[in-house]
Amino acid sequence: MNLIKRIIAPLILAIGILGMGLAIKAGIDNFAFSDRVVSVRGLAERTVMADQVTWPVSYAITGDDLPSLYDLSKANNETVLAFLTSNGIPRKDISINPPDVYDQSADQYNNSGNGPTFKFKLTSTITVLTTHVDKVRALLNRQAELLAKGIAFTNNNITYDYTRLNTIKPEMIAEATKNAREAADRFAADSDSKLGKIKSAEQGYFSIDDADPTTPYLKNVRVVTNVTFYLED
Repeated sequence: MNLIKRIIAPLILAIGILGMGLAIKAGIDNFAFSDRVVSVRGLAERTVMADQVTWPVSYAITGDDLPSLYDLSKANNETVLAFLTSNGIPRKDISINPPDVYDQSADQYNNSGNGPTFKFKLTSTITVLTTHVDKVRALLNRQAELLAKGIAFTNNNITYDYTRLNTIKPEMIAEATKNAREAADRFAADSDSKLGKIKSAEQGYFSIDDADPTTPYLKNVRVVTNVTFYLED
């Protein structure tokens, strides 16, 4: 029995030393391996059509009799409303804002010389917020029909938006990550290494911009991912 104990004790010690050595070696290998990485960026871009448009139609009328101006404003609003709804814009997508009234005669800073040529200026705005982008674009080419009816309007603040980003996010992130891996593969090949697993990855911010100043209804969606890969021998 004593002989067995004398044999087992050194054997256990030897196994322990061997295990410790292997652990130390693995730690050293992992430390050296962790320094061998490559960080790359992957880009994904898409051009999409805006799916929402905001179109404010504003006009101003002037005169000295406020009730008459108010009646004219109501009539003009009905004309604009008919123009929009008869051409496919749902009534629920149209809002008529209360008119703004400016009393020039009450403006103490007015220095017009001989006094104002009119007393009141009434500004009305009808706003279209709709997903019918194509219909709005078609109506923009027919605005002269409102001018022919005596409505001198402005629409300088039309904005187009893309609201379906979440539907294309997964595919774009996957594409950006794939492009990052391809770039890392080329680097690994040039350095006589093999590409390993991903060490870390960071999804960049998505940006949505006009594809071109002349086509604000076309949007360029862009994302850049930052990915760090291990390099292996």
